[in-house]
Amino acid sequence: MCKRKKRILAVSSSGGHWVQLMRLRPAWDHCEAIYLTTERDYEQEVKRYNQEHDLQPSAFYLTVVASRWQKIKLLRQLLDIFLVIVRVRPDYIVSTGAAPGYIALRLGKMMGAKTIWVDSIANVEELSLSGQKIRNNADVCLSQWPEVASGSENENGNSVKYWGRVL
Repeated sequence: MCKRKKRILAVSSSGGHWVQLMRLRPAWDHCEAIYLTTERDYEQEVKRYNQEHDLQPSAFYLTVVASRWQKIKLLRQLLDIFLVIVRVRPDYIVSTGAAPGYIALRLGKMMGAKTIWVDSIANVEELSLSGQKIRNNADVCLSQWPEVASGSENENGNSVKYWGRVL
């Protein structure tokens, strides 16, 4: 019997969130990786990495850039992400933020995926707004600062953990 590789959906918005997500890539080199972000140019970065590391090509999906002040774009983003999750049926969803990651983890959790939130290293004193909102729903919620992680128990009794920094 042939076991299939675990399917990882890696999700983030552009900029620093994407940089941090890409620093985590070696953790899922042995898996089937699928990427979802807001910037088309990142697809070439993923292709180069896969070629350099002799990995299978990765599926790459785009969604619109949206913030909490852009309700229509957020609805579009929600629909885009929902369709990707339905299509790829990930075993795990990993995100470094922000809005696309929050939406993907919420939807993915409802569809049976295990979820991991890695809060941005920029959040030195407290979890990001997205991190605060997702922490009760993510299977694992991580801060890149031990001070933020310590004493940050959520309402389910799970704590925000510190496993190191990705930058």
